Amino acid sequence: MPPARITKVLPDSIAAEIGFEPGDAIISINGTLPRDLIDYRFLCADEVLELEIIDAAGKTHRIEIEKDYDEDLGLEFETALFDGLIQCNNRCPFCFIDQQPPGKRSSLYLKDDDYRLSFLYGSYLTLTNLPQREWQRIEQMRLSPLYVSVHATEPEVRIRLLKNPRAGEILQQIKWFQERRLQIHAQVVVCPGINDGQHLEQTLQDLASFYTTEVPAVASVAVVPVGLTRFRPPKDELTPVTRKKAMEVISQVRSLSGQFQRQLGSTFAWLADEWFLIAGEEIPCDSEYEDYPQIDNGVGSIRLFLSQFSLAAKNLLPPKVTKRKMTWVVGNAVEQAFQPILKQLNSVEGLEVKMCALNSDYWGQSITVTGLLTGHDLLLKLQGQDLGDGIMLPNIMLKHGELIFLDDISIEEVASKLDTKIFPIAGVEDLIKTCITP
Repeated sequence: MPPARITKVLPDSIAAEIGFEPGDAIISINGTLPRDLIDYRFLCADEVLELEIIDAAGKTHRIEIEKDYDEDLGLEFETALFDGLIQCNNRCPFCFIDQQPPGKRSSLYLKDDDYRLSFLYGSYLTLTNLPQREWQRIEQMRLSPLYVSVHATEPEVRIRLLKNPRAGEILQQIKWFQERRLQIHAQVVVCPGINDGQHLEQTLQDLASFYTTEVPAVASVAVVPVGLTRFRPPKDELTPVTRKKAMEVISQVRSLSGQFQRQLGSTFAWLADEWFLIAGEEIPCDSEYEDYPQIDNGVGSIRLFLSQFSLAAKNLLPPKVTKRKMTWVVGNAVEQAFQPILKQLNSVEGLEVKMCALNSDYWGQSITVTGLLTGHDLLLKLQGQDLGDGIMLPNIMLKHGELIFLDDISIEEVASKLDTKIFPIAGVEDLIKTCITP
C-alpha cells in the first residue's frame, strides 16, 4: 500500500515542532498501515503514537509522539485516499463525467463511487460496488451518514438507470443501514420519462418508510433535475427538463412533502433550487428548509445565500464608498433570484455593480448554474465589455484549491485576455468586502 504523502505541515502544530516536512510520508501508525484519512484520524486519536516515516530522500524513520487524546498532529495529505479511489462500475446515461469533452485534466474523468469520500465530504455513491469487507468496515467504524444516489427504488427502473444488475438491491441495502442504526442522505436525479411521475412517487414513499425511530435510516432526500450538455453520449434515452416538467415535479414533490411533514414531522424530501429556476418560480422561504440537510446538493443554497447576505449587509455594507465599479459574473439561472442583492449593493453611494448573468456556450446550455461556467464562456461573453475595476466570480466555478476553470483555462489567462483583475469570491462577506475595498 502506498504511504500517506504529506503536502502541508500546519504552523505551530505538533508535526511542525517535530520537524515534519512536505514530501515526507507516513508508512504506519502504531503498526497499522492507514488506508485513508479515516484510518489516519482514528489511529491518531491515541495519546501515544509510534509512526514509521519515509522522508523525501527515501530514508525511513521511527518517531514516538505523546499528546492529548484526539489532538491533531497538523498534517495535510495529497489525497484523502492513500490506497486509491474506488471507481464507479455503473454506466448511468446522465453521468456528468461522460458529458465532458475529451483532452482535459485526468481528474475530471475519474468516476468516484467511494464510500469514504461520501463519509468525509458528502459526495454521492451508489452502493453497487462494495465487497463484503467494505460493508463490514462501514459497520465497525460507524461511518454514518453516507450520501447515496438512489434515483429509483423499483429494481427494474434503477437497473435501467445505472445499467448495472446490482442496482436493484437498493431497498435491501437501506434495510442493512436501518438494522445497524446507520444513516444515509439520498438523492434522486429525475430523468423525464424514466423515473418521474408514478416512479418518483413510489421512490419517495419507499424512502420515507425508512424515516422511523430516533435515528432514521434515510434522513433526507434531494430531488434534482437531470443536467445535460452538448457532449452527452448519442442515443442516451434522456430528455431535458422543460419548464412544464419542472412545474409538474415541484407540484408533485411539494404535495408529498406536505404529507411527510404531517406524518413524520419533517419535510423529508426537498427540491433542488434548479427546479424553481427552470420553472421561473420563487425560491422557497428560509423556514421550508429546516436545518438545510441537503445544502451541498443545491437544496436551499440560493435562499441561504440571500439570507446570509441580508444579515452581513447590515453589519458590513457602508452608506458610501470611494468610487468603485465591479462586474459580478453568475450563471443566468440565478439572475432573477439575485436581483435583491444587486439592488442593495447598488444602493451604496459610489458603488456600481453590474451583474453579467451568463449561459454556457461551452456546455451548450441555455440555462446554466454558476458552478458550470468556464473560462471559455467568460472570454466569449465578456470580450470588449467595460468590466470596471474587475470581475467578481464565485469560487465554485474553480477547481478546489486551484485557480482553474472546468475547461482547464486558468484565471490568470482569462484576466490577461480580458485585461482586467479577477476576484474569486468565497461567500457573502467576500462579496461585500471586494465591492467596498479599493
